[in-house]
Amino acid sequence: MARCDEGYRCEVCGRDVEAVTDSDLYLRFILGEVPLDVLHTQPERHLRCNPALAQFIADPAFAPVACAGPFGKAALDSEYIADEERRVTRGWRRLQAIPTLGLAIPEYPLDVTPEDDP
Repeated sequence: MARCDEGYRCEVCGRDVEAVTDSDLYLRFILGEVPLDVLHTQPERHLRCNPALAQFIADPAFAPVACAGPFGKAALDSEYIADEERRVTRGWRRLQAIPTLGLAIPEYPLDVTPEDDP
């Protein structure tokens, strides 16, 4: 993941986001939140540098992230939390598989049906 020779810098911590598997931008792309035609113009972050999204990754391979404030789970409806955990965890699992799937970038996003998991 390199934007020319500068790499992708996290807009929060300033360090390089060295792998697609740690990319908040590509997770949001996989989830359909970032369109392909603006992907290259969007700021990058590490997953953990966006706790509002990372808190919904519910997988033993990902250490839990807490998000304080009005966007934290404590302030949200339990049904919404469950739906977001399913959606974001599914996207995160796809993100983890991307390096081995042999896909072109336009093929990264998930289909709307959960049966299409990697």
